[in-house]
Amino acid sequence: MNIFQACDIRGVAGRELSDVMARRIALAVGVRLTGQKIVVGGDIRLSTPRLQRIMIDGLTESGCQVVDIGTVATPVFYYALKATGATGGVMVTASHNPSQYNGFKLVLGPQPVSEEDVAQIGRMVAGNVRTQGNGQVVQHPVIADYLAYTASKARPGRLKVVLDAGNGATATIAPKLFERLGYEVIAINCIPDGRFPNHPPNPALAENLLALGEAVRTHGAALGIGFDGDGDRVGFVDENGRPLDNDDIMVLIARHYLAGEKGAIIYDAKCSMVVPEEVVKAGGRPVMARAGHTFSKTAFLRENALFAGEISGHFFFRELGYDDGMFSGLKVCQLVADQGSLAVLVDSIPNYLLTPDIRVPYHKPDKAAVLAQVAGKLAAYKPNLIDGVRIEFDDGWGMIRASVTEPLFTLRFEAKTADRLQAITATLLEAMPTDVREAVIAKLPQV
Repeated sequence: MNIFQACDIRGVAGRELSDVMARRIALAVGVRLTGQKIVVGGDIRLSTPRLQRIMIDGLTESGCQVVDIGTVATPVFYYALKATGATGGVMVTASHNPSQYNGFKLVLGPQPVSEEDVAQIGRMVAGNVRTQGNGQVVQHPVIADYLAYTASKARPGRLKVVLDAGNGATATIAPKLFERLGYEVIAINCIPDGRFPNHPPNPALAENLLALGEAVRTHGAALGIGFDGDGDRVGFVDENGRPLDNDDIMVLIARHYLAGEKGAIIYDAKCSMVVPEEVVKAGGRPVMARAGHTFSKTAFLRENALFAGEISGHFFFRELGYDDGMFSGLKVCQLVADQGSLAVLVDSIPNYLLTPDIRVPYHKPDKAAVLAQVAGKLAAYKPNLIDGVRIEFDDGWGMIRASVTEPLFTLRFEAKTADRLQAITATLLEAMPTDVREAVIAKLPQV
């Protein structure tokens, strides 16, 4: 597995991401940012403390001025970058991946890292980087400041909400934030545990929101909010315990911003076509981005957007300048407090026939070649290549893309009628290599 991915560095800790590899990465990042102030934080994975120490040591050996913020959620890390005026930073996390994984989210300057930035670090690692100075480390606890700052950007509320931290990095942070603002919090899976013993730390999958939905129904809460392993992604259930599509959450938040100011709204290439349609209806300008948090953030900054969202649960807010799953939860709570039932709000949004993410494991190294083959066979349809291969029609679309965080392809299809959904799916399937096609067919849902 290539650990140098499109948005970050990620692999199995102790195997692809060995101590030796981690040290080389630390030295490479340190040489790239030598002499600069660098924030370092880490999540609650069992392998994180060791990797965090290796990173800090390598950065100081390379001449960096390291600000060690300890064990935090990724939004706290982003806040610390802003509050300290640091040039860059490293967050030790594998986000929503299973417990055996770990990695590094990099900030190398004012713009989000690019694929080329990550590839350059990979080339530096391969070249055995030499250090060029001695830096220093300062300890800088920042969670209390994050809570005060984030609460100042939100509105107090009185709703009863269920929070599911998935035993991840928000476990001790999110309840304090919501309680600070007056919410009645029912906390589940809010004991940090890097083994993630209760369910995988990925709220984008409905099966990981089942316990959250049950708790909402049991306690009569207004909604439930689930966070991923490092807290920058979020998923929601309504008052009936029903897992919600993040496409619909994006529409609700976009409408909220566009009611006060017109501007750009960023959505990723896997979103329902309802998202750009509803943005236009609300007077906004929809801009499609490639799926992946750094791609969405790049578009968010480039367009000076009001809001950016991905169906994976990354939501970016103008008042913060970064994505924050906990703040996302506060925003949706505000919408419910102002407008009533979350179920009713979601059910009022038009919907077409849309498949969930179809996740097809693929461990061969030729994912790019597969996508090139598919694009070639579909050339007559003038495919959109912003993110994998996407064919678009007036009444639907279909796409296949390579995940930037896991060894798999993801596919999604949408149409206004069942016949068209079947036809669009068949068109894309016919362009795929036989082994990929068969794997996709085995995963296709009944729509």
